[in-house]
Formats: sequence, C-alpha cells, structure tokens
Amino acid sequence: MIISVLTITAAISAFFCIRSRYIESPVQLYIFKPLTTILIFFIALTAGWTFRSAYMYFILAGIILSLAGDIFLMLPSDQFISGLLSFLMAHLLFIAAFVISSGIGITWWLILMLGILSALILFILLPYAGKMKVPVLLYMFVIIIMAWQAWERWLSLQQTGALLAGIGSSLFLLSDFTLAINRFRKNFVSADLIVLSTYYLSLWFISLSVLYTFVH
Repeated sequence: MIISVLTITAAISAFFCIRSRYIESPVQLYIFKPLTTILIFFIALTAGWTFRSAYMYFILAGIILSLAGDIFLMLPSDQFISGLLSFLMAHLLFIAAFVISSGIGITWWLILMLGILSALILFILLPYAGKMKVPVLLYMFVIIIMAWQAWERWLSLQQTGALLAGIGSSLFLLSDFTLAINRFRKNFVSADLIVLSTYYLSLWFISLSVLYTFVH
C-alpha cells in the first residue's frame, strides 16, 4: 500500500517536473525534480526495509548520488561535470549492488551485443563531444557495464527483481544517451520528455528490484 502511494505520488511529481521544462518554470523544476527522486528513494527504502541487505544499501546510496546529480544539472550555472561525476558514482554503486548479489557474470553473446551498441553510441556522440570526449567515453563505459551486469544478474538468478533491475539499467542508458544527443549533437523538442521519463522509470524499476529480489 505504501509503495503504491509513493509510486503514484512520484508519477505526479515527475509529470510536474517534465511540465516545468516546457513551461520554463524554474521554481517548479527546483521543487519537483529532486522531490521525484526522493520519493523513489523511499520506495526502495520501504521495499527493502524488512529484508535489509547490502543490495538495498548500495541501491539507496546510488539513488542518493542520482539526487545529487539532479541538483547539479538543474542549477543555473553549468555544473555538467559535477552532475556527470555524481551519476558516474551512482552507476558504480548500482554495479556493486548487482555484482555483490550474484557475482560477475560473463555471457559472450551479451557482451557482443552491448559492445556493438557501445560502438554505435560512441560513433554517434564522440565526434561532437569536443573537450568532453574523455569524460563522455568514461561515463558511457561505466553505464554499459552497469547494464551488462544487471542483465548478467538476471541470466544468473532468473528473479523478478533481477529483471526489473535489468529494465531499469537499460532505461538509464537510454535516458543518458538521449541527454548526450541533445547536449552535444542536436537539440530537439521532445528531449526533456524522453530524458526525464526514462530516467525516473529507470530509478523506479531499480528501486522495485529491492522488493522483488528478496520477497519473490
């Protein structure tokens, strides 16, 4: 019941956050962007409270660093590097959560598939990244590893929670790729809708993975 209420509230908050980008309302953005992430944090906390584990704590810490990234990226001054570093550390914590609960997985067809995807992403982005080439390369490398280990975990455990984490990690990758396209290559109107909706959905799926990993 509590998780359902938090989910509905987070969805409403996410709607107003996305809306704030299109009506150019900084006040609404400053309220609803962090609020949505905070609500998702409490979803993960509620989901994992009964079966507290290292997995839950790593996920919670990753969401807190994502919140820091939210704040840096919405500031009036350009804090892109600070936001990038915050999300980079969040991804490392998510990777730690996935690995600590199932070990490091190595499935060659999955590595090949993600390798091709990585090459495509970098081919699209790197020529336009300018001085940000190295940070973008490092960031994309880490988030690809996060998606890789999330799906390796699902292949190993075959649990609902692992599947949710895999979906969440993939949505995070889509969100960040769209953000990078919008920032470095070409601005487009629907970018904020895609970036924010997939971002919040990714955190929601990852937060729910805490519940379904240890209950079902």
